[in-house]
Order: sequence, then structure tokens, then C-alpha cells
Amino acid sequence: MVQRSALVIIGVSVGVAVGVVVASLVYFGIRWFRKHANLQQQANERSLSTLPIRRNGQDKSFDSSASFSDSVTVKIIDHPAQKSQHLWWSHHSKDKIAPTSGIPRYPYKDIQKATQNFTTILGQGAFGPVYKAKMPSGEMVAVKVLASDSRQGEKEFQTEVSLLGRLHHRNLVNLVGYCVDKGAHMLIYEFMSSGSLATFLYDEEKRTLNWEERLQIALDISHGLEYLHDGAVPAVIHRDLKSANILLDNLYRAKVADFGLSKEEKFGRSNSGLKGTYGYIDPTYISTNKFTAKSDIYSFGIILYELITAIHPHQNLMEYINLAAMSSDGIDEILDKRLVGTCNVEEVRSLAHIAHKCLHSTPRKRPSVGEVMQAISKIKQRHMGKKNVLSLSEDDFSSVVSRIESQHIEMGRLTSIAERA
Repeated sequence: MVQRSALVIIGVSVGVAVGVVVASLVYFGIRWFRKHANLQQQANERSLSTLPIRRNGQDKSFDSSASFSDSVTVKIIDHPAQKSQHLWWSHHSKDKIAPTSGIPRYPYKDIQKATQNFTTILGQGAFGPVYKAKMPSGEMVAVKVLASDSRQGEKEFQTEVSLLGRLHHRNLVNLVGYCVDKGAHMLIYEFMSSGSLATFLYDEEKRTLNWEERLQIALDISHGLEYLHDGAVPAVIHRDLKSANILLDNLYRAKVADFGLSKEEKFGRSNSGLKGTYGYIDPTYISTNKFTAKSDIYSFGIILYELITAIHPHQNLMEYINLAAMSSDGIDEILDKRLVGTCNVEEVRSLAHIAHKCLHSTPRKRPSVGEVMQAISKIKQRHMGKKNVLSLSEDDFSSVVSRIESQHIEMGRLTSIAERA
């Protein structure tokens, strides 16, 4: 009897132990499965979410060819801009494709809708037409469509998208999306409200940019170019810097466009093998076929002379520059006639001196973009200092006149009192 009881106890104990082991295995198995499923879900969500733009360089606040020469911009406000750009597509684009390089990629049908079936063309760029598009939020964008017959479009398109995925600066035109769908390749940019610098310099119907605005534009360009050369990692060479690639916002502040895209220049009917635009191309690049950051500096020097003279490089600008360089005040003779009598001649000569250094025949003797930026900043500071002094003088004069008038009134009052007495 005792033996039978012992066997029962042993059997129960073994059963309980086995039950505990099985229950433990089931418990831990369920936990492992749930954890694994959760990790997989998080991984999927990360792969489908919009990657943040990597910010390089010192400026993190923010803010073609002919692509946007007649286009008009949205205000760029760092994170809020990124948020709004995401929202206007996210609610109207269930088929949105996972982004790459931090730039959202969108289906053809969404862009077709935003452009109203590509009905409003803003201009014709080096690689194809640029269309106006309206976001559901009301913001405007410019959609650059690579022409189907663009021989280098595919490569250049991928180059610009990968570049813009990591470049972000208040003086660069911001890319807000792109499309590779149904054989189409499109870049979606912020919409610049005042068009290109070239339009303001050479279109007589446009208002005249005053000297202060031109100085600020020169400074803005230097900031954008300085970021590309010294702030971006790795450094970026523009390769097609020109006044048509400088876009202005509603306050006439400048942003550099089309970095990462440069077309092959043609001479006659044959390709030259050179990238850039005739009149802005560094002569050293033509002779050596080697493009460096100092080649961008040369192009910037040409733009500075354009700001001073409003003479296009295709209108023998270099001949005028060479003639002006023969005397210290030679630049006065080719100053934009619309600026004569409205600007400080010494400031004009100082900017021309900087521009001339940028055109030095020996690339290594040209200044760096940082040096150019500092030199233009000094001119701008002197200009603002004189403006403030002049304003102060006018205020002082008004104050003196006011005091004299008060004294006359008081003397008249005292005289009348004396006469009554």
C-alpha cells in the first residue's frame, strides 16, 4: 500500500514538472515570437518612412540653368518646410514610393495632378521643360522634367538627387521631391518667386536691382558656393555657375540652383566634351579638361562683373573687363547706366577688384570662396555703416530744426507777455 502511494506521488510530481516545463517553453516561445514580430515591424516602418536630410557645414537654419528663369518661391523654413512638404503629398499619395537619399520619391500620377496634367510651363531648362505645380496646401513648386531625348539625363538626374539628399542651405534652391516612374524622370523644387538674376539684369521690363540689392545677391551667392566647397562632405563643385542659375525670392535674396547638373557645351554642331556654359567656362578647364573649385571661382567672377555692368558674357564682356582693367577707375566707364549716380563708386571699384582676382589666369592665384565671401562682407558692412551714418545725420538735422522752431515759439510767447506787461 505504501509502495503504491509512493508511485502515485512520483507520478504526480513528474506530471507537474513536465507541465511546468511545457508551460515555460510555450510562454518563452510566445514572448520570443512577439519580440521578433515587433522588431520586424519596426524595421519595415523605418524602411518606409522619409529619411531625414543630412545637414553638413556651418549653416543649419535654412532657408536652372534656364530651368526657373521665369519662375516664382515658397518661403523656406527649415523643419516646418520639411513637414509641410511631406504632408501635402502624404494625404494624396497612397502609392508613395519609399524615398532614397533623404528626398521623397513620388508616383507619376501625383505629380500629374499637382501640375494639372503639365499645363503651365515656366521655362525650358538644359535638360527639359519646367512646369508650375500647386500643392494641396496651396504652396507652389517647380517640376523639372528631364527631356526623353536628353542623352545624359539619366546619369545627371541620379547625380543631382543623390547630391541634394545631403545638401541643405538657405542659399541653395531646395529640392522637395523627385519621380522616376513610367519612363519619366522629374525633380521637384521650391518655387522661386522672382525668377533668375539673368532676367533682372537683361530684361528691360523687370525692375532695376539697386546697388544694395546687388551687393546682397553677391554675398548670398558666396555663402551658397562656400557651403558647396567647404561645408559639404565631400565637397561639391558646381560646374555650371551662371546668372541664369542664380534664383531670387520675393525679397530678392539669392539662391544657387542646378548644382549637380551641368550640360555638355556645344561648339557648332559637335559636342566639345566640356561641361558648363560658354562665357562662364574657366579657360584653364578648356585647355586642361580639369575642373576644380577654382573653376567655379572664375565663373563667380564673371557673375560679379555682370552685377556691376549688366553686360552679358555673350556680349563681349571680357573685352570690356580687359579695357577697364587698364586704369584704377576703368570700371566706372562700364558701370550699369541704371546705377550711375545712385551708388558709391568706391564700393563698385572694390567689388570689381575682387571679381578681377577671381578671373586670374593662374587658378591657384585665384582667391578661395571663403576669401571672396569675407571681402564682399566688408564692402557690405562699409555700405551699411555709411547708410546708418547718413540716416543718423538726417535725424540730427531734423532734431536741430525742431529745437529751433520750439525756441522761436517760446521767444514769441515771451515777447507777447512782455508787451502786455
